[in-house]
Amino acid sequence: MCGIVGAIASRDIVPVLVEGLKRLEYRGYDSSGIAVHAGSDITRVRRVGRVAEMEAAAVADNVHGELGIGHTRWATHGGVTEYNAHPHVSHGLIAVVHNGIIENHEQKRAELKAAGYQFESQTDTEVIAHLVHQYYLVEKDLFRAVHKATRELTGAYAIGVIALDRPDELVCARMGCPLLVGLGEGENFIASDVSAILSATRRVIFLEEGDIGRLTRDGVTLIDKDDQPVERKVHVSDVSLASLELGPYSHFMQKEIHEQPKALSDTIEAILDDGFSAELFGAAAANVLPTLSGVKILACGTSYYAGLTAKYWIESIAGVVCDVEIASEYRYRDAFADPQHLVVTISQSGETLDTMEALKYAKSLGHRHALSICNVRESAIPRASDLVFYTRAGAEIGVASTKAFTTQLVSLFALAVTLGKVRGRVTAEQEAQYLAELRHLPGSVQHALNLEPQITAWSAQFAAKNDALFLGRGLHYPIALEGALKLKEISYIHAEAYPAGELKHGPLALVDENMPVVVIAPNDALLEKVKSNMQEVRARGGELFVFADADSHFSDSDGVHVIRTPRHVGVLSPIVHSIPVQLLAYHVALTRGTDVDKPRNLAKSVTVE
Repeated sequence: MCGIVGAIASRDIVPVLVEGLKRLEYRGYDSSGIAVHAGSDITRVRRVGRVAEMEAAAVADNVHGELGIGHTRWATHGGVTEYNAHPHVSHGLIAVVHNGIIENHEQKRAELKAAGYQFESQTDTEVIAHLVHQYYLVEKDLFRAVHKATRELTGAYAIGVIALDRPDELVCARMGCPLLVGLGEGENFIASDVSAILSATRRVIFLEEGDIGRLTRDGVTLIDKDDQPVERKVHVSDVSLASLELGPYSHFMQKEIHEQPKALSDTIEAILDDGFSAELFGAAAANVLPTLSGVKILACGTSYYAGLTAKYWIESIAGVVCDVEIASEYRYRDAFADPQHLVVTISQSGETLDTMEALKYAKSLGHRHALSICNVRESAIPRASDLVFYTRAGAEIGVASTKAFTTQLVSLFALAVTLGKVRGRVTAEQEAQYLAELRHLPGSVQHALNLEPQITAWSAQFAAKNDALFLGRGLHYPIALEGALKLKEISYIHAEAYPAGELKHGPLALVDENMPVVVIAPNDALLEKVKSNMQEVRARGGELFVFADADSHFSDSDGVHVIRTPRHVGVLSPIVHSIPVQLLAYHVALTRGTDVDKPRNLAKSVTVE
């Protein structure tokens, strides 16, 4: 569930809602809708597919109004159908849009059914609509009804609510999912993201956890999680500076984890526009890439793990040998250089000293061509390279890399497919399939972000531990490495990662009831092997924490805890499975009270040896 926009004004707000939803498309979605107070009723327009289709339907139906809410949805509870699309309406009186996941929706659904409510959808959101309606009949006050309803919800939510007999107010609430209020002149707005309302205002209030707001045309009133009236600071948004502001988040790492759908969408944009063309990597790439016989990747830390993932893609898709080395080690050994191998350096900052020096060493050995994958334009490493791919992650402030990592993976995947294409191994049909998978990636990542409440619940079990193991196989072994690194970096828990098949070759000696074991277990060709490795852990009393796919057929049992990403996304699965391990590390660190954005002894850009 991916994007919210709402408005109350003295003008037709349908164009505002539609434009706002279009600006939220980067988050990924499969349906969209609006609900507008049209005087005698709440008019609702919903469509599966693009916002443009919903817009066309709204125009055809001549929908107008001065109060309304809109939503873009990525299916979680219930399939991709118009019935499941937002907004959801209760008895024609209450309309609701919602981001997040209501964990106790089944219990509330049963209670509401017993009270006589009928459900038209499979969503958790319809529970909110009926619950607000139930309280509204008693309270006769929309703000109080929303307040009471949200106090019964468990999970994460950002919601916008309107009522048929309240044409002069819009109510919103936030718990766990970002939501902001936009302040205009004689009009006010709500949105998941400031980009949705930039055409109307740049003055915004970032709601905090537990805030509930009442918006009229003339003002905004808020109460906090303790039910006390509160005023929040008004920010004037500057898009170029937005990435440097915490906004509604507690830490930059949290913010940057949640920015990944947009960062990925921005990075993917050029690929979708031009396909997997050599020119993605610079003007000279069309002449360079077809001549290559291999790839050598040099990187450090998280970027090194991105390189390890790329090795699988490059050798499988492009049929090209790929070596991956830690840059700080490579520069101090007698290395063999093949001039026909492309040297790929990966650095978020473009200033990583070890990587820069490794590139210089590679050139001194005779490597003729170098590709830099970097997030900062005109930094040192790109300037020293004849080919370059700039990720579009935006500024990354937190020391522990998140969105830079996943955008690096996208760029490396693009390199693998492009190499395969210029070598004649990737057909036009395969290229189209890879493009389709990239197009859906931001939505899949947003879907993984919605798992945050479940991952948060795990954090208390980890916080008291001193050690942890992470396991993965194949493409997902580097993600296990990345998960262990994140946990070490910001929570200071000792963690190691292994290919799951290596357990019996030594690490199994460490497994007991005090050693949590995190398993990356997507529904791929190695799933049955991973299941066998999990049994080895359980047989020794180890406790398993499994990140699986919806169709992996795992279930919780004694000593086995399972969180499922809703969809298996094939070759891009490592990117989606990066999100849960980032969230796990973040919430464990929060529980332990460490400095998340500035972990001890570490720096964001490593410019010393």
